[in-house]
Amino acid sequence: MATRRVVTTALLAGALCFGAGAASAVPIPSDPRPAQSPAYVGAPATPKPVDVAAPPQHPFMAPNPGNNIHNDAYMTDAYQRMGPLGRQPVTTSTLQAAECASLTFDRRNRLETVCVGTNTVTLKLFDPTTLEELASYNLPPRRPGTGTFNDFSGGGYFYLDHRDRAVVPTTDNHVYVVAQTAGPGFELRRDYDLTPAIGSEDKIVSVLPDWSGRLVFVTEQGKVGAIRPRSGAVRTLDLGERITNSIATDETGGVYVVTTAALYRIDVSAAGRPRPTWRHVYRNSGIQKPGQTSAGSGTTPTLVGHRWVAITDNADPMNVVVYRRGTDVAGRRKVCTVPVFRKGASATDNSLIGAGRALVVTNNYGYSGPTATMEGGVTKPGVERVDIDRDGRGCHTVWRNTRQRSPSSVPKLSLANGLVYTVLKDPAGNEDPWYLGALDFRTGRLVYKTRYGTGFGYNVNYAPVSIGPDRAAYVGVLGGLVRISDSTG
Repeated sequence: MATRRVVTTALLAGALCFGAGAASAVPIPSDPRPAQSPAYVGAPATPKPVDVAAPPQHPFMAPNPGNNIHNDAYMTDAYQRMGPLGRQPVTTSTLQAAECASLTFDRRNRLETVCVGTNTVTLKLFDPTTLEELASYNLPPRRPGTGTFNDFSGGGYFYLDHRDRAVVPTTDNHVYVVAQTAGPGFELRRDYDLTPAIGSEDKIVSVLPDWSGRLVFVTEQGKVGAIRPRSGAVRTLDLGERITNSIATDETGGVYVVTTAALYRIDVSAAGRPRPTWRHVYRNSGIQKPGQTSAGSGTTPTLVGHRWVAITDNADPMNVVVYRRGTDVAGRRKVCTVPVFRKGASATDNSLIGAGRALVVTNNYGYSGPTATMEGGVTKPGVERVDIDRDGRGCHTVWRNTRQRSPSSVPKLSLANGLVYTVLKDPAGNEDPWYLGALDFRTGRLVYKTRYGTGFGYNVNYAPVSIGPDRAAYVGVLGGLVRISDSTG
């Protein structure tokens, strides 16, 4: 065990302190010991498309599904495009001394991401096939004392707008609008200083446009603000409740915000002032479970169809909760509360997949940080699907997978092939293998998993699986970025 810790510590030092000095991709180091875990389990998938309506395209965001970490303004975490089928998978990685978690794709299908290190925050552009670095722009560094692995403010969330510009909240409470230039390169086009509106101690968690083009942001201490893009005028609303995740917006003007106490619908008035339209308190144990970054819901709200919004609560066991999202509703706003995973072992800090009436949730219970999955450590198992009933009056569990363990990855669904993608880490002695896993959306059965790396540098640490236009899967990891693709077919 002592030897194992020395090896892992050395990899940790390499992943966090060694920069990828050249533009060409330098692979993330794996544990140098020979891997005992299987490289591949299962069999290649046969595509089984899922026919559901796509969410509307936001007029002020880049084309779906490549404009933000959750794919669209509804935060569905679903793709119309095909993902890898598991046909002789091949893996490429790039060492970045930072986690490149939130991925977007520009109009030329290049990867644009924010890579967050222990001290640095950098906007980067990559070749999607080779992972060669094409451009880089230094954002304000992380604040001293910031939680390295569980603080998503100041760059963990950003989006690509309709002009291919990155809109990024920074660690010094600005919002940057950064455009691409020929070369390629980056250029700061607009800088909104929010310090007068929120102070210097608060932190911007996320920013998204509403359907009128105003920039709506949320802060860790519970402020919701709206920025007029041309004038830079800012109006704020103080909810007085902590916020740790992103927001969702819809075409009716709704902005959906979940705090550590309640789910809100916020609407911005014609004068630019955010106002609460409704508030619904969810069940809360008051405990920050291992696998959460706060003592509350760990989900960004997911908008389902044109009627519903879904989150998880913080009860024990945790529930998937669905609400009707209109400004006014006849009868109960809450549609259902469905328990998921076991009592004493249920938590998530990742958004739900939303497709048609279906919701998919992964269990993160036990992921208290990267050390929880070192030296053979694993988290509690569980992936479940919950569907809203056809009549919209309740919900039911469709399947439960009680074997697969997804420590902290944001799961994604390929509607083109019917596979749910997530990152898996199962018991393997003292070894730390990390897998891209593909589950059947209809049954929950594991179709295949492929090992993409071993050791600390390949820990996903709350990053999503992202699917590119080239059918490859991309995973932000503590060492940088990984690409997994089929080599045949």
